[in-house]
Amino acid sequence: MLATLLAEPFDKPGWVFEEKYDGDRILAYKEEDRVRLLSRNGKDRVGRFPQIASALAALPSRTLLLDGEAVVFDGKGVSRFQLLQRRTGDAVYAVFDCLFRDGKDLRQEPLSVRRAAMEDAIGSHRLLLPSHRLAANGLEAFRTAQRRGYEGLVAKDDSAPYAETRSRRWLKVKVHQEDEFVICGYTKPAGARQHFGALLLGAYEENRLHYVGKVGTGFDTATLAALSRRFEPLAGSQPALVDPPREKVVVFVAPTLIAQISFQEWTMDRKLRQPVFLGLRDDKSPKEVLMPELAHQALP
Repeated sequence: MLATLLAEPFDKPGWVFEEKYDGDRILAYKEEDRVRLLSRNGKDRVGRFPQIASALAALPSRTLLLDGEAVVFDGKGVSRFQLLQRRTGDAVYAVFDCLFRDGKDLRQEPLSVRRAAMEDAIGSHRLLLPSHRLAANGLEAFRTAQRRGYEGLVAKDDSAPYAETRSRRWLKVKVHQEDEFVICGYTKPAGARQHFGALLLGAYEENRLHYVGKVGTGFDTATLAALSRRFEPLAGSQPALVDPPREKVVVFVAPTLIAQISFQEWTMDRKLRQPVFLGLRDDKSPKEVLMPELAHQALP
């Protein structure tokens, strides 16, 4: 179940408000002592998060299907995607839903029932955390998210069933702008910089890849070297972008890698202002990286 983006926070009776995490979405399947951790595109993450898998395997439920997010928290208790990507700190599983438990399908039950089943199923474990509920008032919840530096909040209709689609019964409001973009090329390094200068970014609109700007910050020496190695077999002479930038020295690459980017805002000509590279994502196809719509959805 995916949340629909809203431009501004709201408050409404019957809705609950949760911290929006900055990590990897994971569906956790448990059958007896066998556990699978599946990403959005069906990749098994047990090898990446073995401690989470072990914690789930030890739960008393015979069968279980949980929805949540693998995250790493910084020193202030805020989830950070770059910490997860760089394996800095222990990953935990922030769980926000329970779809099946001990043979019972809970998807048509209201969220309030599923939440109670989830909390009872995971018990108390340092690696398995129920998603953080914020204030009952949505406007106050948003102020808390701002004050604590969260990525945003997710508002959920407490009476809603679970639907395997994007829904207006789950809504998200961002505090910090962050999204995924396709890497389309890079500029040559300058000065003491090695490997490359900045990455050219794009997003699809009507099946055409459009340029949205370049990012030159957020890289350490190891990241520059690792990305450079990934680019070598992808380099080519023809840009995949329909509107490539007029840069003097650019190396275009096949649009197969996806970058997670934080940024200040969109400019009027649909370019990213003050982007920062956070890491690579491999849990979706580049064709799924669409030009973000500025949120003008009506409040519920």
